[in-house]
Amino acid sequence: MPQRPQTTAHHADQLSAHHANQLYGPQPDVARAAGYPDAPPRVGFFTDTSVCIGCKACEVACKEWNSVPEDGLELTGMSYDNTRGLGADTWRHVAFVEQQRPAGHGAAGQGGGHGGFDAFEAARALDDPARSPAAPPAPEGRTELRWLMSSDVCKHCTHAACLDVCPTGALFRTEFGTVVVQQDVCNGCGYCVPACPYGVIDQREEDGRVWKCTLCYDRLGVGMEPACAKACPTDSIQFGPLEELRERAAARVARLHTAGVTEARLYGEDPEDGVGGDGAFFLLLDEPEVYGLPPDPVVTTRDLTAMWRHAATAAASLALLGAAAFARRPR
Repeated sequence: MPQRPQTTAHHADQLSAHHANQLYGPQPDVARAAGYPDAPPRVGFFTDTSVCIGCKACEVACKEWNSVPEDGLELTGMSYDNTRGLGADTWRHVAFVEQQRPAGHGAAGQGGGHGGFDAFEAARALDDPARSPAAPPAPEGRTELRWLMSSDVCKHCTHAACLDVCPTGALFRTEFGTVVVQQDVCNGCGYCVPACPYGVIDQREEDGRVWKCTLCYDRLGVGMEPACAKACPTDSIQFGPLEELRERAAARVARLHTAGVTEARLYGEDPEDGVGGDGAFFLLLDEPEVYGLPPDPVVTTRDLTAMWRHAATAAASLALLGAAAFARRPR
């Protein structure tokens, strides 16, 4: 496995890493629970969106290594991002979020809002003096844009609902703690698609089988890092043992807060959240909804046992009532 890069020691880094261990504790050993007694440390992704430049090298590397087919090559006309979202033919997706806010405000939400900027409306306003300009020309009142970019991927959840609902065993937990689909076992039932709280898994139209990120399972088996992390030029996508990544992420947030980027926060790293923590988590510079992520994801099969128990109780009650009614019939 790739070694964690050496960095200069910093008091804030040490404090934040110690705090992360105290706050979250060790990750659940999902691989051993899945039947791998000699499993290596669980691995995953830490995506630092603050250094993502939107180059989409990760998308290209993912497609090339995994032979993922092209997904339309159609211009949406809405953004530089034409992939639009994760799907059966897009296992990595770099989102482009355009925000309009007053100049001079460093933190998201401080006077700027999250409204999208309409470039076409701005162009029409320039050609039509009668229309209000999209942004005041005066320096003290001008409105500027900022780009938020984030490479999204399957989260490889600790409590993965897709595993719970798969009737054929096509979805399985690997020795690295990741979740993988075996396409030769998938029967295309699609149960896992609505079960995923992140909307990651998708079916291909040709045969209905589901596809998603495997965290390059074939590369992990020979000691290589996933193709997307290898291709990322800014180390926005970092791969390694999950507990190390969580420490590194806590240190990164502490540095950003010290630098005045107070809106920086982690998403998906907490083992106490609704999915037991993600194997792929993120550093965000705004609310999760801005990036198209659910604010409070919950494993969709959480209440499945209780539902079956209530159903069994109701069935037993109906059977008893039926028996009692039959017993009371006049002879």
